[in-house]
Amino acid sequence: MLLAIDVGNSHTVIGIYEGERLVDHWRISTMPERTADEHGALLRMLLGGGSGATLRHEGVAVACVVPALNQVIEQLSRVYLGCEPLMVGPGVKSGMPILYENPKEVGADRIVNAVAAYEQFNSACIVVDFGTATTFDYVTAHGEYAGGAIAPGLGISMDALVEHAAKLYRVELVRPREAVGRTTVAAIQSGLVFGYTAMVDGLVRRINRERHENARVIATGGFAELVARESETIEEVDEFLTLKGLRLIFERNRRL
Repeated sequence: MLLAIDVGNSHTVIGIYEGERLVDHWRISTMPERTADEHGALLRMLLGGGSGATLRHEGVAVACVVPALNQVIEQLSRVYLGCEPLMVGPGVKSGMPILYENPKEVGADRIVNAVAAYEQFNSACIVVDFGTATTFDYVTAHGEYAGGAIAPGLGISMDALVEHAAKLYRVELVRPREAVGRTTVAAIQSGLVFGYTAMVDGLVRRINRERHENARVIATGGFAELVARESETIEEVDEFLTLKGLRLIFERNRRL
């Protein structure tokens, strides 16, 4: 079995693959101060291992965007999982040419998402990942990672609004009834949900115009479902896109 670990800034998603089938998954908070032993104890609880068990797996594939946790995850894999982890980054075969001016600057999660999306569509595509930041990643029709855009995430946009506007406050991020809010709660929801959706659709359309393409659009991440319901450009939501990409990259490197 393969253990796929997607370490994001806010959450870490863990999945277990048996062949191509995702048999179980969990989402936990990302805590840079958590030690390898604490991660190991948490994994034992999630996977059902006893207190003295070593949680052996066929392999471990990791996409980590929190540098402070790279060494921790490597230690976790060696000590508790009994294998060297595949840490997605420079030197790892993704099967996708990276056209960024400095490929080392591209986050592991962005490459992994792009690999999974192109494997699914086999055509030009755009991945919108609604995480702490919202990222837009464009893959050419030839399967090349061309680049993309990064915007503040929906959650931190709310945080910034509350922090810097004295009379505004945190509201539930749900779809408002209409764009013209008649209460402060509805007005904030409209600005965040409808306004953010308009930003997503506008940027997707701009990318397609610049690239003379009609790229397929897939969304993933915590707020993907909320925005996709209002979006005119997002065609599909896949909450496990990053885990799928990790499995693909693991397989491509295992065959080397």
